[in-house]
Formats: sequence, C-alpha cells, structure tokens
Amino acid sequence: MSDPALEELARTAGLATQWRDYQGQEQQVAPDTLRRMLAALELPANDAAQIAASRRKLEQENSGNATPQLLIVDAGSRQQLPLADSGKHGPAARLASEDGTAVDLRLEVDGHGHAFLPAIAAPGYYTLELGAQKLSLAVTPARCYGTGEVAGTERLWGLSAQLYSLRRAGDGGIGNFSALATLGREAAARGADALAISPVHALFSADVGHFSPYSPSSRLFLNGLYADPARMFGAAAVREVVERLGLGAEQTRLEQEPLVDWPAAARCKQAILRAIYDSSTAWLNDAGDALGLDYQGFVQAGGTALREHATFEALHAAALQRDPGQWHWRKWPAALRDPGSAEVARFARDQALEVGYHLFLQWLADRGLADAQAQALGAGMRIGLIADLAIGTDSGGSHVWSRQQDVLNGLSVGAPPDLLNTRGQNWGLTAFSPPGLKRHGYAPFIETLRAGLRRAGGLRIDHVLGLSRLWLVPEGAEATAGVYLSYPLHDLLRLVALESWRHRAVIVGEDLGTIPEGFREHLVRSGVLGIQVLWFERDHGYFIEPARWSPNALATTTTHDLPTVAGWWSEHDIDGLAARNQLPPGSSESGERGQRARDRRALWNAFGHAGVTGEAMPSHDQPQPAIDAALAFIGRTPAPLALAPLEDLIGSVEQPNVPGTVNEHPNWRRRLPGDTETLLRPDEVERRIAILHAARRQG
Repeated sequence: MSDPALEELARTAGLATQWRDYQGQEQQVAPDTLRRMLAALELPANDAAQIAASRRKLEQENSGNATPQLLIVDAGSRQQLPLADSGKHGPAARLASEDGTAVDLRLEVDGHGHAFLPAIAAPGYYTLELGAQKLSLAVTPARCYGTGEVAGTERLWGLSAQLYSLRRAGDGGIGNFSALATLGREAAARGADALAISPVHALFSADVGHFSPYSPSSRLFLNGLYADPARMFGAAAVREVVERLGLGAEQTRLEQEPLVDWPAAARCKQAILRAIYDSSTAWLNDAGDALGLDYQGFVQAGGTALREHATFEALHAAALQRDPGQWHWRKWPAALRDPGSAEVARFARDQALEVGYHLFLQWLADRGLADAQAQALGAGMRIGLIADLAIGTDSGGSHVWSRQQDVLNGLSVGAPPDLLNTRGQNWGLTAFSPPGLKRHGYAPFIETLRAGLRRAGGLRIDHVLGLSRLWLVPEGAEATAGVYLSYPLHDLLRLVALESWRHRAVIVGEDLGTIPEGFREHLVRSGVLGIQVLWFERDHGYFIEPARWSPNALATTTTHDLPTVAGWWSEHDIDGLAARNQLPPGSSESGERGQRARDRRALWNAFGHAGVTGEAMPSHDQPQPAIDAALAFIGRTPAPLALAPLEDLIGSVEQPNVPGTVNEHPNWRRRLPGDTETLLRPDEVERRIAILHAARRQG
C-alpha cells in the first residue's frame, strides 16, 4: 500500500519512487525500501511524526538562505548572487583569481536588492570579496577540452590495456609503470595517440587478496604494487636486494605464470620494496640529497590527505595483525575510527617508520606514472594515458575512513537488473553524498577529479551515469531492492569541464547500462565522449554501419567486462556461461548458440556492407578474419577516438573480467603473452594496427 507522505519525502530527498527498467517497464519502489534508504540518508521515516520532522529538515536545507560553499558560474554569463542580503554590501566588490591576481569590479544591484555578478570570461576558480564576506566561485567553460583541441578534425586512435597484465623482466609477476611506459612508446611509434589503462587506485597493502581495480581503498592515491623500484634505484640495486632476500626463484616463478598470483606476487614485491625503504630512510630526509628533496617535496605537496592515507595503511595492517576480523575500520576501537583523534596522532608518531613506508610507496608510484605519461607524449602521442576513475570506493578503505562526512553510509552502489545481469548488481562500493557535496562546496568531487587527471591526458569516468543518478542498495539487501538517488548532474558536468581544461585532458564517460532519458544529450553538450561498443550498436537486430555511429563517442570493439572479438566469434563466452550455469534465465545453451550463429551472420554482413572485408564468412572456430574486420569497422566510424583493446590485437579469446563471478573466472589476473617491448611486433599484431590506422585515415 502506497504512502503519499513517504513518497513525497523520498522524492524531495532525490529518491526515485518509480523507475523504468531496461525493458521499458515502470517499476514501483516498495515502501520498506524507501524507509531504509531514507534512514541511510539520515531522514528517518518510520511513522508520520518522523516523516514530518525529516520533511522540515529537508526544507531547511533546501531553503536557499545559506550562502553556498561554491557558486558555479558559466563563463561569459551574468550571474545573480544567491545572497539574501547581497544588496547591503553595495556595488563594490573584488575578484581574486587562483594566482593571486585581483581586480575591483562593480556588481549590478536591482531595485529589489538582488546583486548580479558581471560576466567573467576566463574559466577558473575565484574568490569574490564583498566587504568582509567572501564567496568561492567556479567559472566553468561550456565544454570539456576535447580531441578537437588536440588534433582538430583528425580522427585519432589508441590502445586500451589492463596494466597488471603487462609483462616485463623483473616485474615479479605484476605489470608495472615501467612496462606501461614501454607500451606507450611502442604504441606511439605506430601512430597511436592514446593509451587507456585500467584503474591504478590505491588498494589495501595489508590485504593482498583484495585486488579488484574497481574496488579501491582510495581514488586519491595509487597502487604501490605498480611502482618499479628499478626506475628510481637501478636494476642492479634491486637485483642485489632480491638476492639478499632469497627471492630470486620465487620472482622467476611468478613472472612465468599465465595468471597474476596477486597474494604471492604482492608479498614478494612488498618485501623488496620494504627492504629498499629500510635502507633509504637516512637520505629520504636528507636536505642535501636530490632524491631526498624530491621525496620531501612530494610529501609536503600531498598534505594531510596523503598522510592520512599512509596512516590508514599502517593502522589497517596493525588491526589485521591483531585480529583478522577487524578488516573494516568500523570494527576498530572507537578512538581509531576518528582520523583526527589523539590516539591516531599518537599511533602515527609511534609508527613513523611504518607510516613513512606508505608515503615512500606513493612517491615511487607517482613518479613512475608521471614518467609513463611523459614518455608517451615524448614518443609522439597527443593525448597519452587515459586514466580510469572507478565509480566509488570500498567503505572499508582509507578514503571513507578519512572523509566520513562526504560519503553515503549504509548504502552500496550497484545497478538494476538489465539484459546482461538479470539479477542486478551490488558492487559493494560507497559513493559521495549529494548533500555532502553541496555542503563542502564540491571539494571531494574536485579533489577526486584532480587525482585522476594528475598524471594523464584523459580520464575515463566509470559508470558516468552516476553523475546523474546512482542505483543504491541498503546494506544486506538484494541488488533488486535498490533505489535511484539523483545527483546534481549540471553542476558536476560543469566542474568536469573546468578540470578538463585546467589539465588539458579529454574526458570519456562510460555510459553503458540503463540510461536516463536525455542523459546522453547532456554528455554531448558538455563535451564528454560517450562509449560505443561493437556488440551494442544494433538496430532491429542489424549491426549499425560505421557512418551511423556517433561523432560524440569513443568507438571500441569491446570492454574489459565483455567478450573479446575472438571470444565472441568462437562462442568462448557461451562456453563459460554454460560451464558456470550462468546462462540467462529462460534460455538454453543450444538457444544461445543458435542466436550467436545468427548474430555472427549479421555482423559479417555488416562488415561486408561497410567494405571492410571481401572474404567469405569464416567458421566460428576461425575468428582471425573477424578481428581484422572489426578493427577496420570501428576505424571507419566518425568517432573522434577509436580504441583497440590489446586482447583483440593479439587475438585472445579471454576477457579480463566476467561480471557476476568471483572465483569462477580469473578476473583481473590474466597476463598477456610476451614481453611488453615486443608485444606489438608480431606480424599479426602489426597488421591489425595498420588496419586500424588506415581505417582512421580513410573515414
């Protein structure tokens, strides 16, 4: 039975009481689910009195009487100042830019006492001084920095890679930033302008079994396991440490494995990194040492956020050593759950060497990633690395521990049921609180964008739909029992555009899934590239010809969550679904294979119609011609950027990740064959790169 007052409160709080599923059917959210969601938003609604009190709380927050922490203004547009008493200040004001330059200006004040800010042409962050009052401004450009600024109308191409999968002698079984630098140089030498990579966010150093790149501890910092100490200290010095620790045989074993053995490889690498750190503590704090000065400058620039992350890492390790059941910081003693407590400060002092180790890891990782981007650009890439920003963070990680007022508590991010996941998805991540974002002047969001763009020429925003709405599931509930929570899309996109220009970086939004009406139009207007994937570009069962693909989206054959071209063509993905009993409800293995045969014919016909193949259609166990044709096909699209996954270039049937699996598939573990330096050199790979390169030029 519906409760109008409950539903009205939910809508006012930004919750969707109804939503349209992937089949176009309207779904009604159950009252109990709304109550659980509202409780997590600190708006209790168990009875009429609570609903009324929560409604008053919302009305007070949304009254508009308070001065905003950050006023977002369109560059070149006159803006009314949201100050209830702005007229009393008079027309005199002072505008200070980020570099300290200040100018005097006069506000326009109408007969009602409303003050208007004159148009500001240059995007950036400003402080407006009105007497003793100060107002922070973000003056935003109309669109993101894009490929047009990079290369005009030229259609670019690049590669996408899972960083951990790259191989390099001495890597200890996990791809690293030095391998990434090598791949960037090799790709640039063949004409690539971009290299999109899997997330490099900080995970959990004390839990080497937690390795999903999309479930980070913090998106503000890096995974120290990707650091290559040989880059900073030399290969000989690292070999000496390996020999001294007796890890040579183990390192060799790990490097020969077809899969990343994350626990063993992480323990081995941490032992090496720890030994190097222990022998470096003297010069790290030496003001006369060049590397020491660089390290000290890095730590100082990282400020409180960096020190809190390093402190969390040390605390987490100590907690797990005491009791493995204290994995989540909410199970720690109360004093340690507060990053500002005296007990946490005392721990950081007492464990200064341990905290310093994690600062050291961040320094090594940051310098390695910076070098990879510099080498990609130096070798001729015009974009370079495209970093990947996960949609959220693990609630047990350092970001949530240190930013508890910024995030949603008791709710997990996921996705409603769709064609690929009919039971919905619960990703076990938390996200920013919409009221918290506004309350803190969007600082948490801006900080996260800057971290992602710090060492890259582009940023892929995972599940960019989250800028508009997120499917949130109460703790302990099934993924189907979720609710959409709205976010301030217009404000967030304007801030994305501003940071894009400040970093001169292109922005890509992963817009796959259940799309809100009009959402893609918002992306187009803001200059965020969507993503078009070969498997999904269909119309009434037919694959859409290249000319009809969008000029406002990146084009690619597949993603890390979908079958490779070889895997799709050969039905390897269906083999896996059948073996794991994961076929879609109501379908059979024979039915799936029959449909795939029809889809193969439709795709090959589309290839022929586009003129990218003149061959007879190969059998399902001969996927190589299909890979060549698929790369030419996406290359012919008007997409400003086309990406070829490394898995397709080498003809792999295996995809990096299978959603809905944990141990049934080696997710985030599969390594590529051969050393990264020679990965692109086989004739077959060179031919495919040439096919894509030529298709981009032909149009």
